[in-house]
Amino acid sequence: MHKTEKRSVYDYDDLRRLIAPEVVAVVGASSTPGSFGERTLSNMRGFSGKVFGVNPKYTEAAGFRCFPSISELPTTPDCVIIALAAPFVEDVIRECAKCNVGGVIVFASGFAETGTEENKAAQQRIIDLGRETGVRIVGPNCVGLVNTTLGAGLNFMPNFYKTKLIDGPVSVISQSGGLGYTLFQGMERGIGISKYLASGNSCDVDVCDYISFLADDPGTKVIVCLLEGVKDGDRFVEAAQKAYDRGKPLLVYKMGVGELSSKTAMSHTGTMVGSREAFDAAIARTGAIAINRLDGLLEAANFFARAGVPRSGKGVGVLATSGGAAVVTADKAEEHGVVLPPLAQKTAEKLGEIVPGFGSVANPSDLTAEVLKTKESFVGCFDAFAEDPSFDAIIVPLVFASPESSGARTPLMCEMARKTGLPIVGIWMNDWLEGPGSEVLDADTRACIFRSSDRCFETIALWQEWHRRRNLPKDKKAGARLSPEGAADKARQIFDSMAPGAKSLDETKAKQLLAEYGIAPLKEAFAATAEDAVREAGKIGYPVAMKIVSPDILHKTEVGGVKLGIPDEASLRAAVEEMFKSVSAKLPQTKIDGVVVQEMAPNGVELVVGATIDAQFGPLIAVGLGGVMVELLKDTAVRLAPLTPADVSEMLEGLKCYPLLTGFRGSEPVDLAALIDLIVRFSEFVSDMPDRIAEVDVNPVIVTPDRAVCVDALIAVNNKKQEG
Repeated sequence: MHKTEKRSVYDYDDLRRLIAPEVVAVVGASSTPGSFGERTLSNMRGFSGKVFGVNPKYTEAAGFRCFPSISELPTTPDCVIIALAAPFVEDVIRECAKCNVGGVIVFASGFAETGTEENKAAQQRIIDLGRETGVRIVGPNCVGLVNTTLGAGLNFMPNFYKTKLIDGPVSVISQSGGLGYTLFQGMERGIGISKYLASGNSCDVDVCDYISFLADDPGTKVIVCLLEGVKDGDRFVEAAQKAYDRGKPLLVYKMGVGELSSKTAMSHTGTMVGSREAFDAAIARTGAIAINRLDGLLEAANFFARAGVPRSGKGVGVLATSGGAAVVTADKAEEHGVVLPPLAQKTAEKLGEIVPGFGSVANPSDLTAEVLKTKESFVGCFDAFAEDPSFDAIIVPLVFASPESSGARTPLMCEMARKTGLPIVGIWMNDWLEGPGSEVLDADTRACIFRSSDRCFETIALWQEWHRRRNLPKDKKAGARLSPEGAADKARQIFDSMAPGAKSLDETKAKQLLAEYGIAPLKEAFAATAEDAVREAGKIGYPVAMKIVSPDILHKTEVGGVKLGIPDEASLRAAVEEMFKSVSAKLPQTKIDGVVVQEMAPNGVELVVGATIDAQFGPLIAVGLGGVMVELLKDTAVRLAPLTPADVSEMLEGLKCYPLLTGFRGSEPVDLAALIDLIVRFSEFVSDMPDRIAEVDVNPVIVTPDRAVCVDALIAVNNKKQEG
């Protein structure tokens, strides 16, 4: 099968004529009701530019002038929509290329999505045609696009032209045309959306290109992406990083996060790191924001677009008129790590003048229904909260839906949002989801609404964290390697010395390889016989540990291949003979090379440092609580390699076991600097060898107050032939 050349993402100018056209032509124009050609022309009725139909059978279709071919149009179209069956698509694209068209949108299905070789070949031909001619192609199998700013319905969605288009700062990208369109229909609630971009089969233009375009689009402040998967993780990272650098939040809802692969992992890391972890690692690298639910995604995007930058980064204030609502918000704030700071003295004094004695002057407050009797009372409470320097936003639970309650309060909330400059957020705590006043908050350009306390505080936590990260100083050591010069060349020589077909490096070679990167193991030596073991143990000093050496045994403890605390020469001789006999009995076909005699590991905190190679995103580093606990407790942090010291610090601080490293219940803190150094060097090794390794475990890494040492290592190799 032909392999498409890898490329960088398209930029704004590459896609401008396609997504923000001045002239549009619809090939397959028709007046037949319900046909794609008729629907598309109808959906272009509000377009601010020029629209032409192309069909030799008509001079007019759906109210637009029609011409026999693209070459006979009075002016060159920027965007051509192909509303024809699959067999006609290729010839139309060729004509578009001759006429210098900017881009095409292909509705037709019947290409690679069918899975047949014939149809995959047909899609490959239009891919090649786009690459050769420079015509950008959306689709095939695509519902089309929307540019609300221009009134352009570049799609065949039924009755789209009846939709009241509302421009706004949020743009939506979706691989699934139908699912993405459900978000676009948020305009029916009064929510403004700048652009809706579907990608279909993504034969040329894909979600990564759309992200790149919107990163420079002046009409977009926040990007929402509904993602099924990416063909090239590097391009996704490139596009997401571009959006982050431009200061545009990228909210990603990832579908299909279950582990679809049927592989049997060889290492602890391989067991722990799947598609979800790989995606989250890419998100962490780029500063994008993972949203793990479709419902409320548009509410979160609107909040990011309307809220601006947190004032203090300290917390939020809750103005409730119900004690129960106050308790609910306090629970959800704690669950999502959002701080509800105590009221400043001045704030408390002002509230005390308004709130009746049976209320609660606190945060969350319970203003009681008394403050709703007059506008002045409600606004006075807002004024007091708005002046409190600890609050980044003010949350108002809306419990009763009625014209007199929610209907009266929401306009005041919008007014206060403009007056104070703070994000004013209503939590709609009522099952009348579109009750009086909800439409006011949906449509406002400053105030926001969430129909869930949980989603509200989850979004606020993400918002505060996103801005906190952007304010961090850049890691000055990000470009400096810690590994010795020439380490990669020496590592490849070790891989080249392996026996053909071997699944993994033996422990001795694995540690030798890591040592080339400056990751020092405990004192140890290989021994082929009991006599050799006794001799080496004499050099190391008793007590010693002993482990079986075999390229066929990945987890030594499971076959009795580890002995600890061997006190003397006689015990060592007996232990060697017993281990050889026991392992051979359990695994009679296994090749045993000998044993490793090793100094006993010091007491300390045990961690696992591992790696896998993800098909989309490449090398992934995992760090977690070590030994056999890694799979049981699932306390693991995963990031894309290579790592900087700042990356590693963030990973460690995110572990539940982090207090064990900093001194827990009187224990001495470990040498974090040594641990960070080891993990950075390990990540450099993995980044250098993605074609040689499949999975890696350094387990355990033991960290003490004065060092970090590698006790055991497993390196499973990639024996697959690399594609040319």
